[in-house]
Amino acid sequence: MNQAPSTAEIYSSHVPALATLVTLGWRYMPPAECLAARGGPQGVLLAPVLVEELRRRTFEYKGRTHPLSINAIDQIVRELSSPALNEGLLTANERIYNALTLGVTVTEFVDGKRHSVTVPIVDWARPLANRFTVTEELELLAADGIHSRRPDVVGYVNGIPLLVIEAKRPDSGNPNKAMVDEGINQMIRNQGQDEIPQLFAYAQLLVSIGMTDGRYGTTRTPRKFWARWREEVLDEAHFKTVKNRALETDPREALLRHRLSDVKEHFISLWSGEQEVTHQDRL
Repeated sequence: MNQAPSTAEIYSSHVPALATLVTLGWRYMPPAECLAARGGPQGVLLAPVLVEELRRRTFEYKGRTHPLSINAIDQIVRELSSPALNEGLLTANERIYNALTLGVTVTEFVDGKRHSVTVPIVDWARPLANRFTVTEELELLAADGIHSRRPDVVGYVNGIPLLVIEAKRPDSGNPNKAMVDEGINQMIRNQGQDEIPQLFAYAQLLVSIGMTDGRYGTTRTPRKFWARWREEVLDEAHFKTVKNRALETDPREALLRHRLSDVKEHFISLWSGEQEVTHQDRL
């Protein structure tokens, strides 16, 4: 696999975003491993992860607990794998949202009797019971089959891509051009019919960030309504703790394994000390 190029975005936004997510509990999945789990550049879901999570689901019938059957799991995976893009991206995204929030209803047979079961895809009551996976440079073949797009960072919850981040360098060199705006433009472009709408059928949070700025939206949010991220719950001390928490050896090694030597040396040196967090860092 080719090494990730050394660019200003790698230093200022890309790797720091990944490191922060890993610190918050997301498991880093290298691009090659993610590609294999997706079944190739046309795939979006991490089907093996989703299946593994569904195998942990159970349902109650007449006072007894039962695991989901193989047929039920297959039915859920098939339903989530077909987001009805033929009806439009917004409709497809709404259907996935409903499945995520309300669950998917399947038919089970217990003692020869038919029983309808609504299966939660995300454990909203116990957030830490879900599996959080983050990857980068997610290569997706566009709908026209001619070109590919590579969103910078994609976050999966139980194998479903719910978070997409474009991580930009802070300064474009053009005072009239904000790099965060460029990230927003890329997000909107990538939702086009001939682009990679299959990713945005699932995504529930879209973020464009630079070192000192950030905006967020959702699928089909018009450019003018992308909002500035402002943390209303966590105080400065908590954010500093999260940002400066040392990564364990394995995630750190995985994050840097495929990068050029100068990038490795930079972050090894950076992570060996403490970063100061200013107000600008949180914008």
